[in-house]
Amino acid sequence: MVGMRIADRLWDSVASQLGRPHGIAGRVVGRILNRGNYATVTAAVAAAEAAPGATVADIGFGGGIGLDKLLASVGATGVVHGVEIAPTMIDEAAKRFRSEIADGRLVLHTAAMHELPLPAGSLDAVISTNTVYFIDDLAPAFAELARVLRPSGRVVLGIGDPADMARMPFTENRFRLRPIAEITEQLADAGLVVREDRRISDGRIGFHLLVCERR
Repeated sequence: MVGMRIADRLWDSVASQLGRPHGIAGRVVGRILNRGNYATVTAAVAAAEAAPGATVADIGFGGGIGLDKLLASVGATGVVHGVEIAPTMIDEAAKRFRSEIADGRLVLHTAAMHELPLPAGSLDAVISTNTVYFIDDLAPAFAELARVLRPSGRVVLGIGDPADMARMPFTENRFRLRPIAEITEQLADAGLVVREDRRISDGRIGFHLLVCERR
């Protein structure tokens, strides 16, 4: 019984760090996220099809690998917005991308998906990977994605397959795993139509890349 309680606390701590990396451990988690999410984030950036000069965002950027890849996609004339709820990840990104911030190519925001500090119709593309598990109410979050997206823009959500995620011990704590069909319906309710569900795998977990456009 004692062993089970200790294990529960351990996995709860892991889930807490994955949802909102913080402190010294959070800095380590950020680096782990960059390695573990590399394939998914790379595929999400490719699916976003951000052109040179575009204005884009990575919402819930974690360790920052998506920021790096979006900066490369939009080039010297584009702008990337990084939105993150974890101050530790904001601080790490501010240090890593000091020159890009100084040049105005990267703007960091401490905010949640349901209250994006961006003007309506300001983004050509948005990526967000491994974030929806930590959002209790998807409706206002998805409404915000639709609000900030330009009519011709694209949203790409990277989501671990719920059946695969349910087998991971840490998802019993703090994670909200939803069927992909439920997420697709809520996106449609917000005015975002899923044009494609691309499937990829990191070898352990299958991922859905929901490629969405404004209706």
